[in-house]
Amino acid sequence: MASSPKVDEKLLSECKALGIATTYDNGEVVQNSDVVFVAVKPPHVSKVASEIAPVFKRHQLLVSIALGITIRNIESLLPSKSRVVRVMPNTPAVVGAGASAFAVGSACQDGDSALVQELLSTVGFAVEVPEIHIDPVTGLSGSGPSYMFSVIEGLADGGVKMGLPRDLSIKLAAHTLLGAAKMVLDLNEHPAVLKDNVQSPGGSSVYGIHELEKGGLKAILISAVEAASNRSKTTGDAALPRQSMPSLGEEKEGEE
Repeated sequence: MASSPKVDEKLLSECKALGIATTYDNGEVVQNSDVVFVAVKPPHVSKVASEIAPVFKRHQLLVSIALGITIRNIESLLPSKSRVVRVMPNTPAVVGAGASAFAVGSACQDGDSALVQELLSTVGFAVEVPEIHIDPVTGLSGSGPSYMFSVIEGLADGGVKMGLPRDLSIKLAAHTLLGAAKMVLDLNEHPAVLKDNVQSPGGSSVYGIHELEKGGLKAILISAVEAASNRSKTTGDAALPRQSMPSLGEEKEGEE
């Protein structure tokens, strides 16, 4: 079941087309669900939580994909011992090629992690991480598709400049990134090794790499990840002042 404000009727219509029951009442969704996904912008988290808290039970699991909102923030808005998972997905999930990271809250039970892993894996790669890694994940894979779209656009523009048709340039650029990514994943080689393997002495690739190095491509990408990671934090803090997150060594409640 899915809920959304009346202003988002188009979204609910798309859900109905998939055979999903819809409503305007968030509480109704909770009362009819074992796993509740909260997919709203950070400023709306408090309002949604206030609507579902009265009917949220301990047997239920809440999965939040709200940018920058910590697990402890959400736990503070729900009944005591509520089970909360924080997720950062990305848009390639719509074509089954997403990259998602998730962190589990202190009240989560055995099996919650495996359940979320299974759900997220239906739309791509999924991995559990400590919560302190979620903001960096946001800067890397969460925002990463937009960086790669810019790379594809730039490569395609280069192809057009050198005389290739636009449509062909875009397809070649996209397939090049797809193939390069598959090599990294399938061959289990460091990207630097694969890069060096392409560069023949005095060949065209090393000339191209020289231009990228002069332009500071890697430094620009590092800065982009850093900026987006920090933006995740500040966006969440603006909506709900950040409560502390567990450190890497802090263990889940109830574990020895």
